[in-house]
Amino acid sequence: MAESTAYPLTWELDSLYPHPDHADFENCLEQMKVSLESLIERVEELPAVTDSESNAAVWGEFLTDYQATTADLSGLFAFLECHCAEDAHNKHFQVLMARLASIRPLRENIETQLQLTLRDVPDETLQQFAQSNACLQEIQFFLEDSKRNAKLRLPKDQEILASELAVDGLHAWGRLYDRLSGDLKIQIMEKGELVERSPGQVQFDSPQRSLRENNFYAANKAWATIADSCADALNHLAGTRLTTYKHLSVTDHLDAPLTYNRMQRSTLDTMWSVIAGRKGKLVRFLEKKAELLGLSKLSWYDVNAPLPLAGGESADLPYDRACELVVNSFEKFSPDLSQFSERALRDRWIEVENRPGKRQGGFCTGFPIQKQSRIFMTYTDSSDSMSTLAHELGHAYHSYVLKDAPFVLGDYPMNLAETASTFAEAVLGEQRLNAAKSKAEELQILDGMLGDSVAFLMNIHARFLFEDRVHQERLNGELTPERFSELMLDSQKEAYVNVLDDAGWNPLFWVSKLHFYISELPFYNFPYTFGYLLSLGVYALADSFSDQTEFAEKYRELLLATGCQVTEDAVLNTFGYQLGEPDFWNKSIDIIDRRVDRFLELSE
Repeated sequence: MAESTAYPLTWELDSLYPHPDHADFENCLEQMKVSLESLIERVEELPAVTDSESNAAVWGEFLTDYQATTADLSGLFAFLECHCAEDAHNKHFQVLMARLASIRPLRENIETQLQLTLRDVPDETLQQFAQSNACLQEIQFFLEDSKRNAKLRLPKDQEILASELAVDGLHAWGRLYDRLSGDLKIQIMEKGELVERSPGQVQFDSPQRSLRENNFYAANKAWATIADSCADALNHLAGTRLTTYKHLSVTDHLDAPLTYNRMQRSTLDTMWSVIAGRKGKLVRFLEKKAELLGLSKLSWYDVNAPLPLAGGESADLPYDRACELVVNSFEKFSPDLSQFSERALRDRWIEVENRPGKRQGGFCTGFPIQKQSRIFMTYTDSSDSMSTLAHELGHAYHSYVLKDAPFVLGDYPMNLAETASTFAEAVLGEQRLNAAKSKAEELQILDGMLGDSVAFLMNIHARFLFEDRVHQERLNGELTPERFSELMLDSQKEAYVNVLDDAGWNPLFWVSKLHFYISELPFYNFPYTFGYLLSLGVYALADSFSDQTEFAEKYRELLLATGCQVTEDAVLNTFGYQLGEPDFWNKSIDIIDRRVDRFLELSE
């Protein structure tokens, strides 16, 4: 990638916290530990939740200090995560991350005691208690949500012990995967020479099928070398969770992820049911794409391949141009979103440089104290990279909208977080589609948008099916690497309606997909699909508003609601959708079907 002259390629971190190599950072960690230990002493002495205003005042003061400390802790984790991501081989950073992780149980101790204290408080008593103090009134939803989350807590002493053991248990397996994948080297041919690349540098969307195929097999050869260790990690991540659920008398392994996402099982079941019954148009899209690529059927590494370009024009999309397209597209929806994104791009909140040593994938992380975000990705001069940029800027904007809310009301669930990010992608896609200057350009854009639909409705469905089946089988003992691959293959065939070539699947996907190894959250998959379909449905409502400004403001209201309402209420109270009914999900998929129809029409 050529050096950018307009938009910086690397982020700025030094203004956030002292550099991890500096002694001042060590002091930050030590001070954080002292602050959390002080809060633990105070939480143990909190008075009862009664109608006493003096008791409420003590709670209010405590929760004010709790928010300040945990906001800072969140920033420290984000800061160190950024350094670990940009320099994946730095052992010192990894040691510091482990040390910071060892402090995590202190916060979990506080959360545990808060939740257990509130668990048996009658709803009416809790409401009256919150209304008696200004601080508590402002964060009443947090108190109610803490009471709901208490069902996932063991008795106090057991919960604290489990939290401490998780540092060297549950979370250690996640850190192990980060180290293994961060150190992985993939050997590929470039201009006749065998070179080593990190996973994030290997291209899988090249217009040359031979390059896609070679890179796919080279990557899987490398991933296979760590499959045994990854199987250990996956077994123990799932096993630890299932053991915990057993002691909680939780019979459904989806109860925890649904609680974390503040949504009902009926909503999830309805969404997947509608999706499973409406994949026919996406199958037709993939069949037509295979035809356009001169193939009888697509293989796994062909799904994201670009369509052949007329006239031999270059498909490269330089970073500067991508930034301009994103900012201009956002401007047509919301000047606020556009101006925010321009600031993030100019002020070096974003790391995109394509260089060795970076962790794979991308993320957006927040710094509540500084009211800023940072975005990590590797830009590869492609429209897919541009969509990733828009996606992460959507996350950052979500945090920006909530920057002045109390810290505990800015902790929105993942499913609604993914709504903001995929909404930003939808804005970019629709604006590009409307601005297309030719049928060929429109076809290319539709291919990218429908590729996203395949990812959310097929690829992520496969991930969900796989993880669901792993948890079911793990109840009977550990799974072998071969069994993980079998489950992945079966899940892919079901989710993709067997539309790919018989030899073109990716049974090792469970090794390379880092989402399976995120120890903090199980089922890091269905929220993406939820957010994607919700964003489609919401974006489609723009025409029902008298002007764009009114719609953009309603969208901001939804983002604000994500921090202080359960999922179904947040959507119902802003846009009026009942998510437990199939109508909304069908309307969202109607949009995808119309895009497929247009793609088929243009490709004839």
